[in-house]
Amino acid sequence: MARIRLVAGFLTVGLWTLLSRVFGFARDVMMAAYLGAGPVTDAFFVAFSLPNMFRRFFAEGAFNFAFVPIFAKKHEAGEDAESFARDAFWGMAAILLVFSTLAVIAMPILVWGMAAGFGQDERFDMAVLFGRVAFPYIFFISLVALLSGMLNAVGRFTAAAAAPVLLNVVFVAAMLLADRADWPMGLTLSFAVPVAGVAQLAMLWIAVQRAGFAMRWRRPRLTPELKRLAIIAAPAVLAGGVVQINLIVGRQVASFTENAVSWLSYADRLYQLPLGVVGIAVGVVLLPELSRRLRAGDVGAGQHSFNRGLEFSLFLTLPSAVALMVIAAPIISVLFGRGAWTQADTDATALALAIYAAGLPAFVLHKVLQPLYYARHDTRRPFKFAVVSMLVNALVAIGLMPLIGFVAAALATSVAAWVMVWQLWHGSREMGQAAQIDAQMRARFWRIVTAALIMGGTLLGLQALLAPWIEVSGLRYLALLALIVGGGAVYFVAGHLFGAFRLSEIRTQIRRARQSSPAQEG
Repeated sequence: MARIRLVAGFLTVGLWTLLSRVFGFARDVMMAAYLGAGPVTDAFFVAFSLPNMFRRFFAEGAFNFAFVPIFAKKHEAGEDAESFARDAFWGMAAILLVFSTLAVIAMPILVWGMAAGFGQDERFDMAVLFGRVAFPYIFFISLVALLSGMLNAVGRFTAAAAAPVLLNVVFVAAMLLADRADWPMGLTLSFAVPVAGVAQLAMLWIAVQRAGFAMRWRRPRLTPELKRLAIIAAPAVLAGGVVQINLIVGRQVASFTENAVSWLSYADRLYQLPLGVVGIAVGVVLLPELSRRLRAGDVGAGQHSFNRGLEFSLFLTLPSAVALMVIAAPIISVLFGRGAWTQADTDATALALAIYAAGLPAFVLHKVLQPLYYARHDTRRPFKFAVVSMLVNALVAIGLMPLIGFVAAALATSVAAWVMVWQLWHGSREMGQAAQIDAQMRARFWRIVTAALIMGGTLLGLQALLAPWIEVSGLRYLALLALIVGGGAVYFVAGHLFGAFRLSEIRTQIRRARQSSPAQEG
C-alpha cells in the first residue's frame, strides 16, 4: 500500500503539473505571437521573475522544507497541528505585507539589481512599472505555498497541484481580453499576476477548510514553536537565497544582450515542463513520505521510497533531456515561430534550450536528494553546498560571457546544477541504509540510459526525414507530433526490451494509483 500511495502521489502532482505546463505553453505561444522577443517581453519577464524569486526564497523552498516535517509530525501525533499552522500562516502574512510594500517602493533598485543592462534603454522604466503592479503576487503565492504544504503533509495533493493551472488560465484570458480591447499587452499581463495570486489563494483556502483546518484569524505572535521553525529554516532560507543569486547572475549576463532575457525565459519554460512534472512532483511527495518513514524508524521503507523516487525521476527525465537536446530547434520553431517571432529568435532560444537540457537530470536529481537532508532537519549542509554551486555559476557565467555571449548564463546554470547534485550525493553517503541505492535501481539505471540514447539516435534520423514538413505551416504541428510520438515509442519499446522497466508494471501502477486517489483525497 505504501508503494501505491507513493506512486499515486507522484502521478497526481505530476499530471496536474503537466496540465499547468500545457496552459503555460499556450501562454508562451500567445506571448511569442503578440510580443515576440522584444523590449516589452524582456521587461515583463524581469518584472514577473522578481516576486517568483522571492517566493522561492521565502516560501516554497526554505520555509516549507522546515514547516512540512514539523506540521506532519504534529498531525500524525494528534497534537494541535492547526494551531501551529495558524501561527505560521498569519505570522508570514504580516511579514509579507511589510515586505511587499517596501519592495514596491524600492522597485527601481530591484530592477537594476536583476537586470542592470536595462538601464541603457526603455526596458528599465517598463520593468519598474510592470514590477510594481506584479510584485504583490508574492503575498498571495507565499501563503498558497504554506497551505499547499499543509495539504501535502496530510496526503491531499490534488488542490495544491491544481492551483498553478489558475495562473496560466488567467494569463491566457488576460491576453485574449487585451487583444480584443486593445489594451497594452505588457501592462495587462502585469495586472494578471496578482489577480492569479488571489484566485490561487482562494482555491487553497477552500481546500484547507475542507481538509478540516479552520485557519481563523490570529494576531501574529512569535511562539516558541515558530522560533524553532525559524532556527531550522534559517540555513534553508540562506540556501534558497544562494540559488536565487544564480538566477540574478544569469539575468544580469543576459540583460546586456538585446532580447536575450526573452530567449532564456522561453527556453527555461520548455525545460521546466519535465522538471515540473517529474522533479517537483517527486520532491513534493517524497519529503513528507521520508519524514514519516524516518520518524517511525522504518529505514527499509525510507530506502524504498527514496529509490522509487529516484527511479521514477530518471525513467522520465533522461529521455526528456536527450529529446530536448536533439530536437530543440524544431520544438522552438513550431511552438513559437509565428507573428513577431523571427528565425534569429528560434536559433538563439534553441541553443539555450539544448544547454539547459544537458542540466535537466541534475535539476531533477536535486529535487530527489534534497529531501534526504530536510527530512532529518539538516538544512546547514544544503546551504554550504549551495554556496559552492553559486560560486561555480558566477565564475562560469561571468568568465565565459565575453567568449560565448548570453549562452554563458545557460551553461553556468547547468554546470552549477551538476556540482550541486554531486555534493548532495556525496554528503548523503553517510546517512546509512535509507540513502543507499538498492539492487533494482542499480540494475535499471544503465538500461534506462541505453534506451534514452537509442531514442536520441532515432530522433536524429526522424528529424532529418521530417525536416521539409517542419517548415510547412499546415503540416509543422503534425511533423513535430510525429517526432515526439516516434521518439517516445522507441524509448518505451527499447526500455521494455532491455528491462529498464516493464510496460505491464507501469499499467498496474497507474491503475492502482487511480483506484487509491479518491480515498487519498477524500
